[in-house]
Amino acid sequence: MQWPTHEVTNQVPELQDYNLFSSDVALSAGLQRGAGGWHEENLRRFGATLGTEEVLRLGELANHHLPELNTHDRVGRRVDRVEFHPSWHALLGLLRNEGLHSLPWSDPRPGAHVARAAGYFLQSQVESGSLCPTTMTFASIPVLQNEPHLFAVLRDKLYSREHDPRDLPLEQKKSILIGMGMTEKQGGSDVRTNTTTARPFSGEGRGAEYLLTGHKWFFSAPMCDAHLVLARTEGGLSCFFVPRWRPDGSKNAILVQRLKDKLGNRSNSSSEVEFQDAYGVMVGDEGRGIPTIIEMANHTRLDCVIGSAGLMRQAFVQAAHHARHRKVFGRMLAEQPLMRNVLSDLALESEAATVLMLRLAQAFESPTDPLERAWRRVVTPAAKFWICKRALEFTGECMEVWGGNGYVETGPMARLYREAPVNSIWEGSGNVMCLDVLRAIERETEGFLMLLDHFSEVATGHAALSGLVSSLRKDLATPPEQREMLARRFAQRLVLAAQACLMLQSAPADIADAFITSRVDAESGRVYGTLSAAAMQQAILERAWPERQT
Repeated sequence: MQWPTHEVTNQVPELQDYNLFSSDVALSAGLQRGAGGWHEENLRRFGATLGTEEVLRLGELANHHLPELNTHDRVGRRVDRVEFHPSWHALLGLLRNEGLHSLPWSDPRPGAHVARAAGYFLQSQVESGSLCPTTMTFASIPVLQNEPHLFAVLRDKLYSREHDPRDLPLEQKKSILIGMGMTEKQGGSDVRTNTTTARPFSGEGRGAEYLLTGHKWFFSAPMCDAHLVLARTEGGLSCFFVPRWRPDGSKNAILVQRLKDKLGNRSNSSSEVEFQDAYGVMVGDEGRGIPTIIEMANHTRLDCVIGSAGLMRQAFVQAAHHARHRKVFGRMLAEQPLMRNVLSDLALESEAATVLMLRLAQAFESPTDPLERAWRRVVTPAAKFWICKRALEFTGECMEVWGGNGYVETGPMARLYREAPVNSIWEGSGNVMCLDVLRAIERETEGFLMLLDHFSEVATGHAALSGLVSSLRKDLATPPEQREMLARRFAQRLVLAAQACLMLQSAPADIADAFITSRVDAESGRVYGTLSAAAMQQAILERAWPERQT
């Protein structure tokens, strides 16, 4: 028997049945600036779908019912199969239907990279684990396009917008997913220490068949239909296309040892595997495996930036929604000056991350332009370092807005917080990214100087930003022995200068000024909620999350 002991009041209704795209002013405006306006109606429809109770529930279910590894079937045959909850496949179906695994390649028109980034950004707000195989498939396509014979066999299955979860040989699939296998126990990011070997099976060199023996410490995701794998031949580290099934219809010798028990990104299966003469086809030139796989990394690193920006947007929206519905000490949280300061600061950070990820996606539209190459080659790793790290503190701050309610798993904030670290680690941790920035500047010196000139032009008349750009020029003269030690300082300044310039170009002038002033002020930015422009805070919040959304 149960009887009421109290009335439930002052609890915040769940945020659902809203349009993730049309409620985001910075995203929709950035889509137009990046020549992706032709995709707006699709994104508006997609944003409405993602905001439904049904789809939001899919994200919860996929992270509650975790993947399970079955190494053998009931009669003892080796199958190495990972079983997923239906919600996982439903999420992959959404991603696939929107073409987020291939859009710029399957529909190569101006603005396609920006349009795809916007869609990826939207789904990242609902569920992050399903993005991993989508990203790897997306990034594999330009690599595989360089292998005409192989790509001709795979093309239609790569471009297909129908998700096919069946574990079958490639020729029997309607669509396929591609994963990656690079890191090993002894090396991690230092893939030059890899010990996995490949010996010729039929022919030698590019396009020939090999047998791989060794292991991978992180193999994501094991249920992809094929993986691009690094292995050592007599000519050095080379890249191989390794399918789950051999051409003769037998299961390839990729033995899944176990699934990783991860902090976050739990809906996605990451695994440890061993190769026992696993069949593979060499992709790229022998001994050029790292440059071949780096082509993928340029795209996957951008997706890390997009995914982290999406987490920040969703965390902010949840925090703002909560603050507008929760009354404390006699008035709504959002009406209290210090909370309004925190929310406004978070809104600025989220918008700056959004405009930067869209600008980086736009840079992939012009592969030969020196300025665009500088955005792509230099700013992308810097952005991955900065945005992915900011997401950790950002999601924690948004959780704190919810108080104790944010710390429990029945709400969305705990999952957002646990998801935040992975993008900072995956595809190169912070130090790796900052060192890559320095190396990229050496290779793209002309384009980087053009980028600094562009920043200086945008910063004209804004003393604080001009000073930040000038400091970047001075940093270039740092002696080589100090440059590596100071790489994080340089990457931070570079990203802040890029974000500040983009905010000046895209946001109302006073809101852009609020961002720049707070980010170059040594007394601000250490924690969120230190803005000094009180008069602007309501306008910042209304731009980021209009009152009508409540």
